[in-house]
Amino acid sequence: MNKSVIVFAHSSVGLNCLEWLISNYKSDISLVVTTGVDPIYKLAISHNLPAIVFESEQSLLAYICNASLVFDFGLLLWWPSIIHEPLLNLTSRGFINTHPSLLPFNRGKHPNFWSIVSETPFGVTLHKIDSGIDTGMILVQREIPISWTDTGETLYNKSLLAMFDLFVEFYPNLRSSTYKPRYQPKIIGSYHHSSELIKASSLCLDQLTTVRDLLNRLRARTFAGHPGCTFIDDGIKYEVTIRIERED
Repeated sequence: MNKSVIVFAHSSVGLNCLEWLISNYKSDISLVVTTGVDPIYKLAISHNLPAIVFESEQSLLAYICNASLVFDFGLLLWWPSIIHEPLLNLTSRGFINTHPSLLPFNRGKHPNFWSIVSETPFGVTLHKIDSGIDTGMILVQREIPISWTDTGETLYNKSLLAMFDLFVEFYPNLRSSTYKPRYQPKIIGSYHHSSELIKASSLCLDQLTTVRDLLNRLRARTFAGHPGCTFIDDGIKYEVTIRIERED
């Protein structure tokens, strides 16, 4: 039986997942929502799928109402912003989100950084959306091991690949409701706001620390095209990244 699905898609994960959906379950897709007239939007239009650029929740709700669309569930495929009620109430089975961490560890922003710095498990998760931030029931997860040669960049790139693979593997179960959601444990886990990143990346030359913690912070902030860790000496600010290689 076909489903009626609203797809919020962004970046490479959103594009790759939408391409796979079109190839395998095109009739499920009732509406594609994008962040701009980007490759995802153009892909949807080229396959005669309804697509709309997200401007506000109010304008999207008005579009859905005018088109008399009804959805079984919604997909947030690497969607960059939080959605709220009444948008969350549009579907009979709720919204499913892709998140690049092994929930409940490192909810919120920059989980690839915090998994290294706090030495917590890393991975990707599909979970239901609720009123909190990355707090909904877990549908399926995949852990990604961390080695000393990993950086914030390598973990991020691994999460992109793992998220697509996990989505492809799980979607048939999602549409047929052959899965058992589970609540996130409340006694473990963590949450990080975007504002925490800069403070955690600022090094004090005279602060006591361990070599382990220093190396973790340096490699967690090593990401081409993004700032590294910083420190100030004699009024001059410096930036530092690191490369760790295994010797066999």
